[in-house]
Amino acid sequence: MKILTSLLKIGLKLTILGCFVGCLALAAAYFYYAPKLPDVETLRDVQLQTPLRIYSEDDKLISEFGEKRRTPISFNQIPQNYINALLAAEDRNFFEHIGIDIKGLFRAVFQLASTGHIQSGGSTITMQVAKNYFLTRERSFVRKFNEILLSLRIEQELTKEEIFELYINKIYLGHRSYGIQAAANIYYGKDIDQLSLAQVAMIAGLPKAPSAYNPITNPSRALERRNWILKRMHSLSFINDEDYETARNEPISAEYHGTQIELYAPYVAEMVRNELYQYFDESLYTNGFRVYTTLNSTMQAAANRSVEDGLIAYTERHGYFGPEKPAAVTPLAEENITAYLEQQRTYGSLQPAIVLSTDKQEAQLFIKDHGPATLSWDNMEWAQPYKGPNSRGRKPEQAADIFSPGDMIRVRLVSENNWRLTQIPRVEGALTALSPQNGAIRALVGGFNFNHNKFNRAIQARRQPGSNFKPFIYASALEQGYTPATLINDAPVVFHDSNLESNWRPENYSKKFYGPTRLREALYKSRNLVSIRILRSIGIDTATEFLSRFGFDKDRLPNNLSLSLGSADITPLELVTGYAGLANQGFKVSPYFIDRVEDSEGNILYQAQPATVCPECTYIANPSAPPAVLKRIEQQAATTGNAIITPTSTPDSTPPINQEELPTSQPTGQQVTSLPLANRIMQPQTAYMIYSIMQDVIARGTGRRARVLQRSDLAGKTGTTNDQKDAWFSGFNKDVVATAWVGFDQPSTLGRSEFGGTAALPVWIEFMETALANSPDQPIAQPEGLVSIRIDPKTGLLAYPGQEDAIFEIFPEASVPKEIAHNPALTNATGTTRTEEIF
Repeated sequence: MKILTSLLKIGLKLTILGCFVGCLALAAAYFYYAPKLPDVETLRDVQLQTPLRIYSEDDKLISEFGEKRRTPISFNQIPQNYINALLAAEDRNFFEHIGIDIKGLFRAVFQLASTGHIQSGGSTITMQVAKNYFLTRERSFVRKFNEILLSLRIEQELTKEEIFELYINKIYLGHRSYGIQAAANIYYGKDIDQLSLAQVAMIAGLPKAPSAYNPITNPSRALERRNWILKRMHSLSFINDEDYETARNEPISAEYHGTQIELYAPYVAEMVRNELYQYFDESLYTNGFRVYTTLNSTMQAAANRSVEDGLIAYTERHGYFGPEKPAAVTPLAEENITAYLEQQRTYGSLQPAIVLSTDKQEAQLFIKDHGPATLSWDNMEWAQPYKGPNSRGRKPEQAADIFSPGDMIRVRLVSENNWRLTQIPRVEGALTALSPQNGAIRALVGGFNFNHNKFNRAIQARRQPGSNFKPFIYASALEQGYTPATLINDAPVVFHDSNLESNWRPENYSKKFYGPTRLREALYKSRNLVSIRILRSIGIDTATEFLSRFGFDKDRLPNNLSLSLGSADITPLELVTGYAGLANQGFKVSPYFIDRVEDSEGNILYQAQPATVCPECTYIANPSAPPAVLKRIEQQAATTGNAIITPTSTPDSTPPINQEELPTSQPTGQQVTSLPLANRIMQPQTAYMIYSIMQDVIARGTGRRARVLQRSDLAGKTGTTNDQKDAWFSGFNKDVVATAWVGFDQPSTLGRSEFGGTAALPVWIEFMETALANSPDQPIAQPEGLVSIRIDPKTGLLAYPGQEDAIFEIFPEASVPKEIAHNPALTNATGTTRTEEIF
């Protein structure tokens, strides 16, 4: 008995000693590791890796860049069902414990002692936050000890709600989704608060093993895990019997949902990414920036449709290339067809399809993402074999003349259950639309389809604009004193130009010459020889200086008379920017596409400050402002005529200024803008005259097709280069200016029947029909200094009294003709035409 008592005393002493040593060891470990632990306070300002997201001006998602798909949410946005599901699955006592679960830790120690391996870590949600934000995933006692210490600190510094929020926004949940909001979007295409009880239980089961319990890749194990969580929720009284049974019997509905793009504008998205990458490097993809572009979603969608429709219409006019992939599927078993079509891309509205059978003038198809369908004869009879840009083969008489069973073709839905045979165009196109008031890009399409070809023709393809460039030459002439009634001789001429390789014998497209022609008529009928004579008269140097005001690079403008016919190499964006100066009545604006950049908290990192057209606006500066500021204001005054210098109460105020900084003595009738004012590059009288002439391009010239829009405020110009290699149309009203281009990437003829008015103008018309749908006619007002006078259409002189074929023409007040045209009814009357106007 004494021996037993002695052993007990020794055992007790050893136990006490062991506890003492253990406590000393823990204390030593604490004092050793605690100073090395990271500052928990940094969790309040943690930067979660969040992708770059790009939006239109009206908040439509255009694109997302970044490996980690994450959408952080706050605690009060988390549905209660999810909170309960996660507690049931991961940490039922989360809202009660101090950051560690003593029972769980002892259980982990016992498993280690009995098996020799770490099987579970006994981790709480707080411990997982410590591990995810501060530690590695290494399995070691040191890491676990640090995790426990950090957890205790986190619980002291943060609320339970803050800890829970950090956890649900950080965890990886499969398929590149981080955080529960991203997971809800990926698996169900909804936000977390829109999910059913069964769906939130499925999401709550993912943190344990995102791959093993993934409802898409491993549905059986995911279902087992979900139902276990539902049972736990029921046993913990989080849900009642009815909810449990309903959720338990709900089938798996998860499927992969990629980023929900709301507006297709990949060319602009890439422009944004490329622009910002220069400033942020790789952090661009992880810092959660939100970029708002200047795109209008309605206009961009219309631009997408119009380019696709225009290019498909062109390709159908020129014949069928044949099946995209002959005999693609054999045998024609549904599983073979489905598997094959899954590998084929859809380009825009062009769906891949397999021909199942042909029967006289009808065909049965299997279409990707649709299934079986019938192709009627009306929708395929156009498919004459393509022989070249100027010829087609014989008309098909039956479906078997076009394709065979097993062929892969392309079809397009033109109305409900009505499919049309089509093909991927070999021709390309671009459309760019701006606000002429500040240069904001409202829509931009750089080709038929970004996934088919990523080359952005709107900003990268330098092509000759042809006659689309003539309005700038004519405007330069008007600025030099010409009038719309000035006569120029449309007659053959040979030029001996040292800058050209040989003698140049330019011609009109019609091969005809029309003699003395009024400047207005020459432009709307696009007379080449008149354009050349105008440029020769005003001088190339004068013209290039004038053109540079519109943003055209002098170094890329040819220094010879071919400039008058549009031989410069210009991108569609450069051309439409020049046209903006015509549309806004003579101001220089620069194109831009990023309106603002916000960080993940919504703070504005960048806000565009575009030079804006505002003839009534005034710059105001303090006379005591720095000399550089005053000089800038004076430069604005020289070009806009609107800047004034006036004292303010703020001695260092600089433009642009805020509204509250305006002096109380601000003259009435003047408007003030906080944005930079656009410089005037052309007199308002010149701008109005060229606008009036370009209205006639649509009313009676080469752009007559645009009359279908039934608007009186539109002006524009067609353009076609030699051998019909490029087709253009540029046009505008006060609100929108747009340029459409059609051509081949490797320049070759579009065909002898293709011109700006046939290939490009339909694209522009379809776009403008939508872009201006809710906008009333707004003809540009005639400025002071112009008068409208009746003239003789043949001579440009004043009409004689009673002249029946007289027309009205616009003149600057100082340039009104002084002579009266000859009246043939009066034998002794004479009329003259200024000789200097015929050359």
